[in-house]
Amino acid sequence: MKKNILSLLLLMPLLALLGSCDSKEEIVFDHELPQFELKQDAILLEVIMPQGTKADEKIYIAGAFNDGEEAVGQTEWQLEKAANSDVKWGIYLSPATFKGGKTLADGFYFVSDKQGMERTVKNEDVSHVLNVGIGTRTNVMVSRWAAYFVEEPGEVKHDGYVVYVEDHTSWEGLALYGWGDAEFAGGWPGMQVTGTQKIGKVTYKYFDTGEANKGLEVNLIFNNNNGGKQFDGPKVTLNRDYYYYLTDTSCDEVVPSTYTGFTVYVEDNTGWDEIALYGWGDAEFAGAWPGIQVTGTKTMKGVSYKYFDLGEATTGLNINLIFNNNNHGKQFDGPNVTVDRDFYYRISESGAEEVDPNAPKPE
Repeated sequence: MKKNILSLLLLMPLLALLGSCDSKEEIVFDHELPQFELKQDAILLEVIMPQGTKADEKIYIAGAFNDGEEAVGQTEWQLEKAANSDVKWGIYLSPATFKGGKTLADGFYFVSDKQGMERTVKNEDVSHVLNVGIGTRTNVMVSRWAAYFVEEPGEVKHDGYVVYVEDHTSWEGLALYGWGDAEFAGGWPGMQVTGTQKIGKVTYKYFDTGEANKGLEVNLIFNNNNGGKQFDGPKVTLNRDYYYYLTDTSCDEVVPSTYTGFTVYVEDNTGWDEIALYGWGDAEFAGAWPGIQVTGTKTMKGVSYKYFDLGEATTGLNINLIFNNNNHGKQFDGPNVTVDRDFYYRISESGAEEVDPNAPKPE
């Protein structure tokens, strides 16, 4: 009997705690908390976005009430990102602007300018249906964007180490011959291009040198597939991959990059010890003065360029360039440009002249 009483006494605090919980009380998660003020003359939708939605994405609502995909790109139907939440966007809708007598009850969905249409977790079409009035707030959940279901290209499988070529020759054919420890590419004119592979912005032709040839020391000869043109390339050890910028008469080794934005290349004749690039206009894209430092160097057609990667986020911006000697008292105004391509300049201490990197270097 004493054991039963003791057990009951031990259980009483737990029973009291359980009794204090209201089973009907609704749990509200942080991402469901209100982020926008109500408006008495509008319907408020607060939309919870899937993981991977970036703050700079433009997201639109589309449905029968606003001509569907015709609404994409129109500011009137663009959602606003919540200031205090990384997952919530909001939009105020006025039924007076709805078309053809349609409403949210006729179905709607969301579209991202970067990731495509809204999809279900099973990659199916989405149609939200709501019957709500003005002065209300409603949470809507987006499960996936179409981009979530796009498979990344499979990794290219190579046979041994690889010679990658950014081909700027005028040749109709390209072959690679090698001699040294072994005639690894076979008899003249050597091996044909194995395939092409895009890395960053560059599409390379490549030659797989063969698993059996790892460690060999060979002298490379590039030729136009026995069409009468050729030149000696470098002597290499096949213990890594090699990347070259190739012309009719030369090859310069380059460092590959996965960067996909645009770049400013400069043939630097300033005589300055340092150089920086500043930009103003649509955005101070290069940061505060004196701007960005040189990203690296690259030799093309025998010309050595210093280059500045402008960053993917600058694409489409209109900016004014200013070259300076890294805040040491010298500078000059460069051109006004729209960032929609790479730019090449020959610069002196007083100015910049745009050049064609594929033209022969002047004497």
